[in-house]
Amino acid sequence: MSTKSPEEASREQRDRSPAASRDVNGDGSPREVRKEKGTAPGSGPARAPRPEREPAATSSPAPRGRHRVRWILGLIVVALLALGVHRWRARDAAEKAAGGAAAKNAADRPVPVLVAAVQQRDVPIYLEGLGSVVAYKTVNVHTLVDGRLMRVAFKEGQTVKHGDLLAEVDARPFTIQLHQAEAALARDDAQLKGAEKNLERYAAVSAERLIPQQQTDDQRALVEQLRATTANDRAQIENARLMLDYARITSPIDGVVGVRQVDPGNIVHVADASGIVVVTQMDPIAVIFTLPQDDLPQVVKQQAKGPLEVEALGRDGDQALARGKLAVIDNQINQATATMRLKAVFDNPDRTLWPNQFVKTRLLVDVRKNVLVVPAVAVQRGPQGTFVYVVTREGRAEQQNVVLEATEGDQAILTSGLTAGARVVIEGQAQLRAGAKVTLRDGAKGGPGGGPTHGGQGDGNRGAGGSGGRRQGGTGDASGFRGAGAP
Repeated sequence: MSTKSPEEASREQRDRSPAASRDVNGDGSPREVRKEKGTAPGSGPARAPRPEREPAATSSPAPRGRHRVRWILGLIVVALLALGVHRWRARDAAEKAAGGAAAKNAADRPVPVLVAAVQQRDVPIYLEGLGSVVAYKTVNVHTLVDGRLMRVAFKEGQTVKHGDLLAEVDARPFTIQLHQAEAALARDDAQLKGAEKNLERYAAVSAERLIPQQQTDDQRALVEQLRATTANDRAQIENARLMLDYARITSPIDGVVGVRQVDPGNIVHVADASGIVVVTQMDPIAVIFTLPQDDLPQVVKQQAKGPLEVEALGRDGDQALARGKLAVIDNQINQATATMRLKAVFDNPDRTLWPNQFVKTRLLVDVRKNVLVVPAVAVQRGPQGTFVYVVTREGRAEQQNVVLEATEGDQAILTSGLTAGARVVIEGQAQLRAGAKVTLRDGAKGGPGGGPTHGGQGDGNRGAGGSGGRRQGGTGDASGFRGAGAP
């Protein structure tokens, strides 16, 4: 068995490789020759080997290709940006054109509004407050004698007059006392008469000095003593009669009785805390309300001119319950709330006011004569001050600057800028501009020409207000605001 050298083994291994065949150079050194695909070793003449390229002295062309790709991508991005800007400008121009056309159409489209006529009239100025109704008089009826309650002569909630019987206490003990006092008076009166006759006799005898003077003086003292006794007896009789009168419990005032607090058959005492029933006077009735202390000077000044009128309203401030007069201004101001208390008295024949009822009050302190009045919602505020939109005869809205003197509730008092009868917009101002066409809304019915009506009759506009607020309404038979119709 022959042994191969390492060189021979390596040569055989290279010859077996499928990727290449071996050849020998002229000097005997092996040369690698790649076979053609599909040509088996030894099947034909071998292709001459390709000469190996020498490495280029210059750098590789790969960076040059990458620069070219970057330039192409940059051009594409710039083109896309230019296209986007062009489209954006075109769309913006189209939107502006559409907006201009829409604005032109909107300017030509009439705006539906509500209007009211400017009025020139007297405006009463009120100070508003919160208060509660109190009974003009309240009496907790107690028994004035001890005894058994025999009868209750009233029905709960009944209207009673002064002196009407309410209840009766057992009067028999007082009748006995009366009889005893009358008997004692008769006894003592008889003794007095006998003593007076004896005194006459003693005086005649004493004048003749037949008896000592002392005996006459003693008899005269006895007569005086018996006269005092009879006077005391008469007082006892009067007291017994008074007890009998107290046994009949009557109403001390005109009013309405409340819930019965004790039933017949119970023993009642003068010291009982609950009493028998409470009687409250409902007509007239009083209201205690508060106003801010800052209003005190104005109230005092106007009260010095005469009684001030007070109106009581329901809790919502819309329903007038009664009218009365200011009776009292409290002599102290509440430091905790900085308010003053006032008391007004009202006639209450229909019992629209009830004790402990919560009400709103309006105190009339002034009447402004012949002023221009518009609804407060018509007044707008802008950079140049207050203004209103006035509807012209051509059916367009014009902006008119006005001078606002005061805002009282839902009315505004103007000093200049408008004339009576002008029509001002009270609803729809947000869609208006100067010169815009307007149309009166069909729902505005209630005033002349289809305009809206604000407020009610009698005292003009009225609404709810907080404590210490200011309000005003119409006077006499003046009605509230009435809207103006189409030209």
